[in-house]
Amino acid sequence: MIVVNDYKCLEFFLNSTKILDKSPEYKFLGEWLGTGLLLSDGDEKWKRHRKILTPAFHFKILEQFVDTFQSNTNILVEKLKKEVGKSSTDIYPYVNLCTLDIICETAMGTQIHAQEHSNSEYVTSVKAMCKIIIDRSFNPFLQYTFPYIFTEQYRTEKKSVKILHDVTNSVIKKRQEEVENHINAQSAELESLGVKRRLAFLDLLLEEKKKGQILSDVHIREEVDTFMFAGHDTTASGLSFTLYCLSEHPEVQQAVVNELQDIFEDNKTRSITLRDLQEMKYMEAVIKESLRLYPPVPFTGREVKEDVEYDGTVLPEGLGVVLLIYGIHRDPKLFPEPEKFLPERFYSENTAGKLPFGYIPFSAGSRNCIGQRFALLEIKSVLANILRNFIILPSNPKHNLEIVAETVIKSANGVCVQLKEREF
Repeated sequence: MIVVNDYKCLEFFLNSTKILDKSPEYKFLGEWLGTGLLLSDGDEKWKRHRKILTPAFHFKILEQFVDTFQSNTNILVEKLKKEVGKSSTDIYPYVNLCTLDIICETAMGTQIHAQEHSNSEYVTSVKAMCKIIIDRSFNPFLQYTFPYIFTEQYRTEKKSVKILHDVTNSVIKKRQEEVENHINAQSAELESLGVKRRLAFLDLLLEEKKKGQILSDVHIREEVDTFMFAGHDTTASGLSFTLYCLSEHPEVQQAVVNELQDIFEDNKTRSITLRDLQEMKYMEAVIKESLRLYPPVPFTGREVKEDVEYDGTVLPEGLGVVLLIYGIHRDPKLFPEPEKFLPERFYSENTAGKLPFGYIPFSAGSRNCIGQRFALLEIKSVLANILRNFIILPSNPKHNLEIVAETVIKSANGVCVQLKEREF
């Protein structure tokens, strides 16, 4: 195995059309996610599914989700109001449940009310699986199937996967019935008006199956599971660390609030529109700088399937490659004073000419994150609503993050801040 933290080498791997297969460690997600977009090799199935799913993240479809961002963040705000006045609040669990509600409602067309039922079997099963995946990745004893099947983790995995798959299957079945009962009539009505109906994520899969595409029920479930997992934990990480950075940099937080006040004209309760989100230029720079320091996916893995020549040497078949996103983001040659939180790095005049593989919180190349525009809009929306209601202060005593790489980057001791009501 090699760990890549060099720009030239990283560019080679991310640009390669041959080195597309994920590294073996990803197999620990296999029982849950199967061979959906995240885990599948860069084969014909992956290419076909990616082509089918890409339209689900068209800008016009994303526009439909802004109201859902708002309604779920309203619940989050009410939950956080109970934390006002406390000397320290771990913001991550609250944000995590909010993003889980959002991904289920937007991409799958169903509500699971995770924020209202934080001890639900689905929520606890997601947490259990994330822990097991990391345990297996770093414990040699658990990496082999034979000893693993005699462990408590294995029994927990079997139980958790069944719960997760049962929920996913029920979501798909429910949506399929709705499509059969309502969508056909809606489509005919829209077509008579000359309007083409745009489809959300799960609807696209169901329609492609109806057209005769080679999409089995298992294929659909794998993609749904993949997006329900990848679409909430990463966003929750990005949001939590951005809030922490704002608590540590009050002058930056005030500049964001000033921008919000210009947009909303001191109206604390007006719902956010897509145009509002597009006008949040400074907030976008803040989010990007936070994602630089704390990329939700700190590294990604590849496996070389055949001998490949690079820079005068041969990378042998079977070589594992870790692409260290966390490292390249802190390279002083790319980002002077890399440990400092400086949103102005991402002002438009400062980003011109930046190397394309120097800033990759959503990876890059043909296996980049298909949902990155969705994630940025969601983070903006949730963050804006929180800042319209709360001042984010450092916790007391001061909280120092203990960064760990689980399925996404997290803090082992939480992401703690202090909340104070804001007069917007």
